[in-house]
Amino acid sequence: MKRLKSGGGWPAIKYALALANKHGWRRLWAAARSKNACKTCALGMGGQLGGMRNELGRWPEICKKSLQAMAADMQASLSPQFFERYGFAELRGFTPRRLESAGRITQPVYAGPEDSHYHPITWEEALQRIADRLKVVSPNECFFYVSGRSSNEAAFLLQLFARLFGTNHVNSCSYYCHQASGVGLSGSIGSGTATVMLEDVEHADLFMLIGGNPASNHPRLMRTLMNIRRRGGNVIVINPVRETGLVKFRVPSDVRSLLFGTKIASLYVQPHIGGDIALLTGVAKAVLERGAVDAEFIRQATDGWEEYREHLTATDWQTIEQGSGVERATIERIADIYVAAKSAVFGWTMGITHHEHGVQNVQTIVNLALLRGMVGRRHAGLLPIRGHSNVQGIGSMGVTPVLKEAILQRLQEQYGVCLPTTPGLDTMGCVQAAGRGEMRFGWCLGGNLYGSNPDSALAERALNNLDLLVYLNTTLNTGHAWGRARETIVLPVLARDEEPQKTTQESMFSYVRLSDGGPPRHRGPRHEVSIIAHVARAVLGDQGPVDWHSMEQHQTIRHFIARIIPGYEKIGQIDRTREEFQIAGRTLHSLRFPTPSGRAQFKTHPIPPLPSSDGQLRLMTVRSEGQFNTVVYEEEDIYRGQDRRDVILMNRTDIDRLGLTADQRVTVRSTVGEMQNILVREYEIRAGNVLMYFPEANRLVPSLTDPASKTPAFKSVLVQVLAKAPLT
Repeated sequence: MKRLKSGGGWPAIKYALALANKHGWRRLWAAARSKNACKTCALGMGGQLGGMRNELGRWPEICKKSLQAMAADMQASLSPQFFERYGFAELRGFTPRRLESAGRITQPVYAGPEDSHYHPITWEEALQRIADRLKVVSPNECFFYVSGRSSNEAAFLLQLFARLFGTNHVNSCSYYCHQASGVGLSGSIGSGTATVMLEDVEHADLFMLIGGNPASNHPRLMRTLMNIRRRGGNVIVINPVRETGLVKFRVPSDVRSLLFGTKIASLYVQPHIGGDIALLTGVAKAVLERGAVDAEFIRQATDGWEEYREHLTATDWQTIEQGSGVERATIERIADIYVAAKSAVFGWTMGITHHEHGVQNVQTIVNLALLRGMVGRRHAGLLPIRGHSNVQGIGSMGVTPVLKEAILQRLQEQYGVCLPTTPGLDTMGCVQAAGRGEMRFGWCLGGNLYGSNPDSALAERALNNLDLLVYLNTTLNTGHAWGRARETIVLPVLARDEEPQKTTQESMFSYVRLSDGGPPRHRGPRHEVSIIAHVARAVLGDQGPVDWHSMEQHQTIRHFIARIIPGYEKIGQIDRTREEFQIAGRTLHSLRFPTPSGRAQFKTHPIPPLPSSDGQLRLMTVRSEGQFNTVVYEEEDIYRGQDRRDVILMNRTDIDRLGLTADQRVTVRSTVGEMQNILVREYEIRAGNVLMYFPEANRLVPSLTDPASKTPAFKSVLVQVLAKAPLT
């Protein structure tokens, strides 16, 4: 498959036209224009400003990812005959794409311990089975997991039910993506979210993109990067892989960019996987050596500077170069661009967080920003580029094992209860506890818990150990085939633009958006809040502190959110005002930080050794241009020129060193698993490092986590690439 020379552009337009032809121009246009927050990334498209508008009101704002998600929800219904024809043996042979594109789930399905197939059941039977199981299990043998697809209202209600039920095993997909960002930022600046608004990014002189590929995963951000370049600003890309869309991108909604393309990266730097701390320490050292630190900002607004300065001074360039894989001259070039910038925004994704030292990675980025006073003022700051459209919102709603003290106290005062104090487990902790036989019940509100887990074999064993596992989804995924318990129930839910009541979502800029919902496309699916309230009422009864019947009304839930969640006070009036709002206290435009001392903290971390072993390579798992999170829409990855997903992308030096050839089939082996018949493909990745696709390659990833955030280390996995013996 021929690799494209730029991202976006005519291929994206052609794809949109093909979707419109397939699903109907009028239907797709209506979905795109509806007043609902985007179903994919957290940049904040849609809402009450209208469809295809960003938080600044700019039109048209839409991307291929949005259209793919809309088209998936427009699929025809899965028929009962589908589950008669395809049992678990067959479903396990389906690719993630084939499962996703099989159709919408529109009727509850159930499988018991002796069943070889799912079979339809009524809503009444499904909900009764769930309630009956919850009545006989210990609360601490249950966990509740929430995906970023859900609304603030559903997330708040589920965590409220879980606490009153008696457990703190409440967690989310955030633990498998940006939890390291939240923990790292909180430790350094006192807040776990972005310090900037979209307007700040639009006016920055420099955007430093570290460990991310928004050209594939957050395409609408590319317009902002285009604007920075057009104003004479710079974009520095730090990524072990040379990604086509980060070199050149054609923004489809901009005629000039569409026709001629926009050069994105002013400087493209390819460190080793796991070499970010070494690289960023080198940049900071070069800034210090140039006398370019903001001494007045450091004196007024930070602590820990002396220790960090001594660390920079004591760290030698040889250690930096070896640890990063980048030569000193290139590191100093980064520093020169940074020193020349009047305002800089630092953005990162899971190339930074998916490490055993993910929190340290994030805090090293913060250190570099603090060095020149690039936090606590307009047009400069820190931006964790979050993947799902409401993953930040569900965290704000209290979907976390440990509630913030203010939320805990307000919940207890509001409902006159004492909530459980037993420690809650994070997402990986719940999976591991299930593997040990310590969990009996699981509730997955959206997402694909099995598919998002490292060490697929462990995830399968763990989920198989449960007595009952409940999934709430719109379409099938690998979890329904592989991640089954003794009893499994799949409940069909409505998409965001099918909700009968308004919902809210929170963008990665801490901007709360109001979604209008819309007419259902199928009979059968229900909205998430009604399901949660029904089960809560059946389990806890009507005589407790919560009127679960009234909590089926989203407006009622929003009134409670306004009273309980700090910064969300305006949500209580949003039905009347329809005013979307920025959460107070998140955006940092002054030198007062929400830490105990009111000052930002330099956090000094040593350069970690690169994982290495003779004959082994460092693996990073990534998403393709044709997928969103665990959902695979297309087998092809057009930006990387790949026509399939069972490949390993390698540097030509490593291919030659191992005596391999292009398109040779190999076995890739790690400490926890192996994958056979994988095709070798040459690619522009730093030598010593390789790339494979998530979630398929999860079977190679050990269940190691960053100790501070419990985020799995999907990057820097040591693997062997073994040539298959020739057939005789």
